[in-house]
Amino acid sequence: MIRYFAGRIVTMAITLLIISAVVFFIIKLPPGDFLTNQIAELRAQGDASAAVKAEFLVRQFGLDRPVWEQYLAWVGLWPGPSGFSGLLQGNWGWSFEYDRAVAEVLGDALWLTLVLNLTTVIFVHAVAIPIAIYSARNQYSLSDYAVTLFGYLGLATPSFLLALILLYYMNHWFGVSIGGLYDPQYADAPWTMPKVLSLMEHLIVPTIVIGLGGTAAMIRRMRANLLDELGKQYYVTARAKGLPPRKALMKYPFRMALNPFIADIGNLLPQLVSGSVLVSLVMSLPTVGPILLSALKTQDQYLAGFILMFVAALTVIGMLISDLLLAWLDPRIRLGES
Repeated sequence: MIRYFAGRIVTMAITLLIISAVVFFIIKLPPGDFLTNQIAELRAQGDASAAVKAEFLVRQFGLDRPVWEQYLAWVGLWPGPSGFSGLLQGNWGWSFEYDRAVAEVLGDALWLTLVLNLTTVIFVHAVAIPIAIYSARNQYSLSDYAVTLFGYLGLATPSFLLALILLYYMNHWFGVSIGGLYDPQYADAPWTMPKVLSLMEHLIVPTIVIGLGGTAAMIRRMRANLLDELGKQYYVTARAKGLPPRKALMKYPFRMALNPFIADIGNLLPQLVSGSVLVSLVMSLPTVGPILLSALKTQDQYLAGFILMFVAALTVIGMLISDLLLAWLDPRIRLGES
């Protein structure tokens, strides 16, 4: 087991290194960068002093160096200019668009994104699994057809439209402020219990909006998997021997039906980060999605690169968690010798 973990950690490190190279070179593919474009605009406007300052920043951050050297300095495998350290040393880089360190730009957005996405994951599973089990046990009933209709509606409803509708009614019925993840008076305030309660109150709408499509899809997939397992011989035999329906369902078919969802853990959080960008824009959510979109548009390479690496790290960590959970959940899966 120790050799397995060590092998997986080495594999994860190599994977992240490859992803970092791909991310960096793709960001650098379009001609120019934020500072180069800014220098061109300043020169066109005749602002010589500002152009000199921008050129100084280019030399300070080594943007005039070869691309491969910029990449190694960004990762932290090569000494950067002016003692600039990279990701491996805990330096996330500098945002040229905001003229601040990446860590300061992201601020609370990083962990607020995690809170929102974890809340959405809990919501999706807490709602979808019981409904799917009930629907599978009552196949072709009126409730089963209602669940199927809900699934189609959930998949077809535009998330931004649902967000606008829920925002209006939450404000009209409960007085919840529109937009953001807490009331405006808490925007720059330190974290206190009232601010936490405001956050929990404002999480309701984005959690429902972001999670609705995933909930509907999970209900349909879980129902189909359960129906497939309920038709297999081991379940029929267990029922014929007198095992109670609930126990027979939860002990075998339910665990087997969970396998695809456990395997998807590695992709779930990154999909929520990328898939919630439109909702975040509509609802003015302080998450990393809008920041990433802006950084990619302006070619703010260090800011965009770190956010993409953050998503990649979520993916590889999620893959490891899913592998371990699958080995525990399904006795047919065994860890091979490495």
